Amino acid sequence: MKQIRIGVIGTGSISEMHLNAYSRNPDAAIAAICDVNETRARQVAEKYGADKTYTDYRELVADPDIDAVSICTWNNTHAPISIAALRAGKHVLVEKPLCRTVEEALEVERTVRASGKLLQVGVVRRYDNNVQMIREFADNGEFGDLYYAKASMIRRHGNPGGWFADVERSGGGPLIDIGVHVIDLCWYLMGRPKAVTVSANTYKKLGNRANIQHLSHYKAADYDAAKNTVEDMANAIIRFENGASLMVDVSYSLHAKQDEGYVKLYGEKGGFEIDPAIAIVTEKHNTILNIQPQTDNQAGFQFDSAFQNEIDHFVDCVAKGAKPISPVEDGVEMMKILCAIYESAAKGGEIRL
Repeated sequence: MKQIRIGVIGTGSISEMHLNAYSRNPDAAIAAICDVNETRARQVAEKYGADKTYTDYRELVADPDIDAVSICTWNNTHAPISIAALRAGKHVLVEKPLCRTVEEALEVERTVRASGKLLQVGVVRRYDNNVQMIREFADNGEFGDLYYAKASMIRRHGNPGGWFADVERSGGGPLIDIGVHVIDLCWYLMGRPKAVTVSANTYKKLGNRANIQHLSHYKAADYDAAKNTVEDMANAIIRFENGASLMVDVSYSLHAKQDEGYVKLYGEKGGFEIDPAIAIVTEKHNTILNIQPQTDNQAGFQFDSAFQNEIDHFVDCVAKGAKPISPVEDGVEMMKILCAIYESAAKGGEIRL
C-alpha cells in the first residue's frame, strides 16, 4: 500500500503523541510540520524526518504532496484549519474538542460532506483497548440497556494556564478540556443516545491557584499566572431520549484531598467501571459477581497504546475510505452537549436541546 503522507499542524505537547504514533506506523510517512514558531517547526521536522516545514497552515494544506493532516493546535483554530484542509482535499484528524461552538461544528460537518473527505475527531479514550473490549461486551448485550452513568475528573491543582485558561482560545476550562473525554466516553459506551436536556453549574472560585506551593503541575508553554478566564469546576446531569442519564463533574481547581477520576456505567443486566481500573459486575445463578477481566492493562486508560490505536485507525480509514470510530457527526453532538452545559450554567436552569 502507498504510504499516507501526513502533515502535522501544531507542535505543542499533544502533537508528540501523534508524531510518535505516526512514526511507528509503516503505512504513514510524516511529510511536513507546521507551526507559527519556525524554529520549533524545523526542530520537530528534523527529529521526525519530515521533508518540509511551514509557518502558515494554509500553505501546508495547499501542498499536493500531503494526503492527510493532524491538527494539534488551540481550540479556536480547529474549525478554520479543518475546513481549509478539507476544501484542499485533505483527510483530517483533529484533536478534541472538534471546535468551540455548535455553529463552528455544523460548518465543519457541512464541509466534510461537501468535500467527500473523512474527518476523525481525536477523542482518544474511545481507542483504548479496554474500552473497545467493553464496547464489544455491551454490543453483545452483556449489560442490557445502559441507563445510568457517572463520571468524574477532579484536579485539585491542575490548571495548565496559558491558552487552556483563555476562554477566547480554548472555549472553556476543565469541561471542554478534560470533561469532554469522559462525557464522550460514557455517551459512546451507552450507544450514543440523543441528548434532550442538560442541567449544569460552573464555578469560578479559586482561579488558577498560582499561590499554591509545594505541589507541581503541568503548565502550558505560554503559562501566565495573571490570566484565567475559564471555570474552575463544572457539574452536570444530562438526560437522553431513551431515558438514560449521565452525571459528571470535572475540575481544574478544587479543595479536594487528591486528584481522582472514575467512569462507571450501569445497565439492567450488569455494569462496569473503566476508571480507575477495569471491572465488570454481573449476576449469575442468583449471585452478584465482580469480574476482573484479564487484560494487558488492569489499571485503566493507557495513553501510548490508545494514541497508537487512534493513529493506526485514522491511517487505515484514509487508505480504505472507511468511516472512523469517532466521525464528525459525533463531534457535532458532543459540541451540542458541551455548549448546553455552559448555557445551562449561565442561565441557571435546564436547557432543552
